[in-house]
Amino acid sequence: MKRLILLLTICMLFGFVHLSLDQQLRQSLIKNKLQANTEKVALDPAKVELGRMLFYDKILSGNKDISCASCHHPKLNSGDAIALSIGVGGEGLGKARIMGEDRERIPRNSPEIFNRGSSEWHTMFWDSRVQDRGKKGWYTPADEKFPQEGFDNILAVQAMFPVTSRDEMRGEIGDTDIHGEVNELALISPAMPQSIWFTLMQRLISIPEYVELFAQAFPDIPTEELSFVQAANAIAAYEISAFTFLDSPWDNYLAGEESALTESQKRGAMFFYKEGSCVSCHSGNLMTDQKAHNLGIPQFGPGKDIDVPLDYGQIVESGKEEDLFAFRTPPLRNVELTGPWMHNGAYDDLEAVIRHHLEPAKALDTYPVQSLPAELQISFQDDEGVMKRIKGSIDPLLIDARMKANEKEIRDLLAFMQALTEESARKQITKAPQKVPSGLAVDDL
Repeated sequence: MKRLILLLTICMLFGFVHLSLDQQLRQSLIKNKLQANTEKVALDPAKVELGRMLFYDKILSGNKDISCASCHHPKLNSGDAIALSIGVGGEGLGKARIMGEDRERIPRNSPEIFNRGSSEWHTMFWDSRVQDRGKKGWYTPADEKFPQEGFDNILAVQAMFPVTSRDEMRGEIGDTDIHGEVNELALISPAMPQSIWFTLMQRLISIPEYVELFAQAFPDIPTEELSFVQAANAIAAYEISAFTFLDSPWDNYLAGEESALTESQKRGAMFFYKEGSCVSCHSGNLMTDQKAHNLGIPQFGPGKDIDVPLDYGQIVESGKEEDLFAFRTPPLRNVELTGPWMHNGAYDDLEAVIRHHLEPAKALDTYPVQSLPAELQISFQDDEGVMKRIKGSIDPLLIDARMKANEKEIRDLLAFMQALTEESARKQITKAPQKVPSGLAVDDL
């Protein structure tokens, strides 16, 4: 037997044995330690139902005019389908959403939230400002003011923060809510996030239906001892329940069904895992290394925090020079459905995204600014110094790979991206509730 295996190995090395496309692909999958994902997260139905109400209820926003679903709607593939999101003061959904008076866009694209319940996740947000550091606890923007205990998962930790953001959900000092009442959440200093969470809980437990829903989801915690940690756990439970799907052609192929992929999709997968080295960053079942890379993406929009009008990305969190203009690698599941793509939604064409990876510096120089909404075109940063800094810090991994692809390979790669689309996501099986406990209007299309 040993002699037979040795003979086969020698034949393969010298090209005497021809492997089929499936055999080659299987070898790549083994090399990259990929196998069918069968992970299931046990969820409490009562917690999911509470989370469903909270996810769609604008009561969580300072002005009572925006909910989690406004930027992560199931009919918009768990995102909002626009380059840079519109937060407080906005009206409508998706491409029809309009900004409120004297408001600005949110600096970054609203990410899709598919499969965020996977235990493989250890970072959240485009700049990984929420991290699971194991025994060291949660790393978050709230530092020592963050309640480290009681979270079900990192997705729940993430759910603590959109409600603290003035642009996203909390509002500005002087704002009034949709009923003309003072926005009490906006009056709280951003240095006191614990006060924001406490005040939100007071809002929630003033509504009898929420008191009942919390009692069903957390029967061992008296109402007066509830905190926003329980609300965040419930929101996370709903997101996992509503947006976790594992029924893509790629999932079926990983499970052993070779007919699940077309020949073009298989060639695209081979390019992804071998010649193209896409797997260098889009690794694992989630197809992200969860690390930051500068891909030479153009800068536009309002800018982020003290760096306006620029968004320096991960360097703000890490302090590492190599993280300048770098953003976390996005996952690729359902990528066909989740445009516009990149940290600021720079591209609304998936093929253009692939071509950008091939020649990032050239793509930056020739970026079609006119493809952006007019209000964003005027914020495009084409200053020579800025462009030079972006190009000068493009991730060496991308440059060293010197990925080349002919037109056929690009078509195959696109076909493979389509194989990552889960059938349940394509059919948009998740539905919004018709009403929520606060009685506020529910966004829907």
